[in-house]
Formats: sequence, C-alpha cells, structure tokens
Amino acid sequence: MDGPQPTTRSGAVVATLALAGTIAAVMQTLVTPLIAEMPQILDTSPSNAAWVVTVTLLVAGVCVPVSGRLGDLIGKRRMLLICAVPLVVGSVVCALASSIVPMIVGRGLQGMGMGMVPLGIALLRDVVPAEKLSGSIALVSASMGIGGAIGLPVAAAVAQYANWRVLFWGSAGLALLIGALIFFIVPDVPAGAKGQRFDVPGAVGLAIGLVSLLLAISKGGDWGWGSGSTLGLFALAVAALAVWGIYELRTREPLVDLRTTARPRVLLTNVSSILVGVGMYAFMLIAPQLLQFPEATGYGLGQSMLAAGLWMAPGGVMMMIVSPLGGKLINARGPKFALVCGAVVIAAGYGIALPLMGTAWGLMVVGIVINSGVALAYGAMPALIMSAVPLSETAAANGFNALMRSLGTTIGSAVIGVVLAQMTITMGGHTLASEGGFRTGLLIGCGVALLSAAVACLIPALRGPADGSADEKAPAAQAPVRA
Repeated sequence: MDGPQPTTRSGAVVATLALAGTIAAVMQTLVTPLIAEMPQILDTSPSNAAWVVTVTLLVAGVCVPVSGRLGDLIGKRRMLLICAVPLVVGSVVCALASSIVPMIVGRGLQGMGMGMVPLGIALLRDVVPAEKLSGSIALVSASMGIGGAIGLPVAAAVAQYANWRVLFWGSAGLALLIGALIFFIVPDVPAGAKGQRFDVPGAVGLAIGLVSLLLAISKGGDWGWGSGSTLGLFALAVAALAVWGIYELRTREPLVDLRTTARPRVLLTNVSSILVGVGMYAFMLIAPQLLQFPEATGYGLGQSMLAAGLWMAPGGVMMMIVSPLGGKLINARGPKFALVCGAVVIAAGYGIALPLMGTAWGLMVVGIVINSGVALAYGAMPALIMSAVPLSETAAANGFNALMRSLGTTIGSAVIGVVLAQMTITMGGHTLASEGGFRTGLLIGCGVALLSAAVACLIPALRGPADGSADEKAPAAQAPVRA
C-alpha cells in the first residue's frame, strides 16, 4: 500500500462519510412533520399511515448488519455506492406516491440505505492516518444524531412552506450527491473478508427474528402489549433468534461472528449502546411534545412544529462541535473513559431537565447537554468495537453495533410511549400526556444513562491487540491507501 495520504485528502474522505451518515439520518426524520397529515395526504387510516415510519425502522434493522457483512466481503466503498441506490429510488417513489402502498415501498427502500454509517466507520480504519482516526470515527459515528437533530427543523420548514413532495425530491437530490461524492472521493480498498461466502441462511434467520422483535416493540402500544399479535411476535422473535444463534455458531463463515460478539469488551459495549440509545431517544420524544403542547396545560410551551425543531437544532450543532473533541479524549484517555463520560453527561442533562423543562430556552440547554453526551458515547462505541475485532470483521461488527443502537431507540420509544399513554390529563375533550408523565420519562432517561455508565465501567481493558486491532487508546488503521 502507499504511505499516508495527504491530510486534505483524508479530510475530504471523512467529510464525505460524515455527510453520508447525516443524509441517511435525515431520511429517517423526513416524514416526522407529515405524520399528522399522512392519512389525508394518502387517503388512508392513521394506523396504515403509521407504517410509513415503521417500515423504515424494520428494513433498516435487517439491512444494516447485512450491509456490514457484504462490505467485508465485496468492499466497503462498493457497498456504500450500493446503499445510495435505494435512497435515490425510494425518495423518487415517495415523491410520486399518491396512495399508501407506494409510500410504504419507497420508505422501505430508504431504510435499505441506513447501512452507510457503520460502513463509513469501518472504512475509516482503512484510509485515515492513525493519529486522526479517533476524531474521524467520532464525527462519522455522531452523524446519525446530527442528521436527526438538524433534519427535523429543515423538514418542518419545507413541509410548512412548500409542497410535501419537495421533501422527497430534495432527499433524492441529496442521495445522488452523496453517491457522486463517494464515487469520486472515497478510495477503494481490498475487502477484508474477500473470498468468503455470504451467509444467506443466517441473513434470513436474522431478518425473521429482528422483524418480529422490532415490530412487536414498535407496535405493541397500538395493538396492546397483551394481545395475541404482540405476544406471538415476541415468541417468534425468541425462537427465530435462538435457532439463528445456534446456526451462526456452527457455520464456518457466519453473518455475525457470535464468538467475537460474546467477548466481554464487545458484548458490554453493545449493551451500553442499547442503553444509550434508550437515553437519547427519550428526550427526542419528550422535548417536541413539551414544546408544542398548548400553554393552557400549564406545562406546554405552545410552539409550532417549525419553532420546536429550531429550538432543538442547537443540540445537533453541538454534536458536530463535540465529536472532534471526543476523538481527542479517546486518544488521551481511551474509548472506555469517553463512553463513561458520555453516559454521565447524558444523565446530567436529564438531571437539569426537571427544573428547566418549563421554558423553551431551558429545553434547548438540556438538548445541548444531552447531545454532547451522545456525541462522546457514539464516538467511543466504534473505537471500542474495532479495537477488539479482526480487520476482516470491522464492517460487520460496526453494523451489529449500529443495530444495537437502533434497538435502543426502538425500546426507548416504546417505554416512553407507554409512560405518556398511561399518565394523562383530559382537556377540551382531548387526552394529553400529563406533566407527571413527562417528568417520569425524564427520570427514566436519567436512570438508563446512569445504568449505561455503570455497564461501561465494567468493560475490560484490551489485554493484547486483536487480529489487526490496536491498543486501548485508539483503534489502529492499516497503512492508509492513497485516495
């Protein structure tokens, strides 16, 4: 391989991969401002319209780990380009949709492109000089949160002042842009697991288990947690994942190497990732409602959706600022220390939320603190994972970690949804979540973040380099290829 690439070129690669993650996250939040209007737009029922959000979650849950493994097999750059295709096609299908079915199909295609973030993180290990790797990983890892925080006000503004189809035509243009940038800027590197076979039975088994689990969690509140559909899906998920796990342990070239995943360093990082996902998403659900609830409730702030998004946007900006600082912290003290710090900062944000939730300024400050913690934690997780897995498994391992984060946000959505649905008040004939429900949700977020910090404290130090991995302070890079 060539020697280290010029700083400016590696900077362009990092910027491109961070932009790819941000655009992928924008795709997820794109329809948030339209949820209430979807039944009228598509002439369907509210329950059918909810699938516009759910299908993206389900497809992404299956495709993220599959994309990671394919990245190890055929090359990460090639898979990044492949992921851009369904983002473009799905956006166009949604822009042209006039009924619920094509909209669901388009949103499912958009979900297929969510594997960009773990692929980008894994690719950094191959092309970025070691001294810049930690900061680069932190920035690209945090791009999902950045995109979600910034995309919401932008989508709200477009939905409020332009035709809703503009959102999807714009997302198609962004996906085309990122595809072109990846093609011209991101270098091609040899596949780490080239020559191995793709585990088709493992992919099918994981898909059945994940879809059943995520569907039960995301729809349990609507169907009833004790309903036959919900319990049946949970039972199917347990059975399918158990069979899948046994098969993966016995096959020579598995989709996910469960023996590597069971290493304490990787396992505890993934558990902490789930908890951080719960903690992050709790505030993302609570804050917009507090900002938009009518002032007559005594705790709502009466903001429009656009204004609410703008109040939350500084949190996303803070993630961009903190991510490079998190990389320096990882280099200085190690990724475990950064993960613990991130979880503690998230908990501190929830702690100050209780006295500050009565003003928009207060919620903005809380969002800045929580998102700063998320940036530290998200930057540390891939560093911990990649320091403990072989080079041939970096994309697959990061894809699995991204899946754990997504599982955490899904669980967080379900838990907070149940709390707010159970603790309500009646006003003007409408049932609204009570102030006590919001405070309980904030306390849950704080507790989960503290639990995540406790789990992270148990992550063992790296005893020796894994196959191709690095020391405790930062994951190693191969000699970077010249872009």
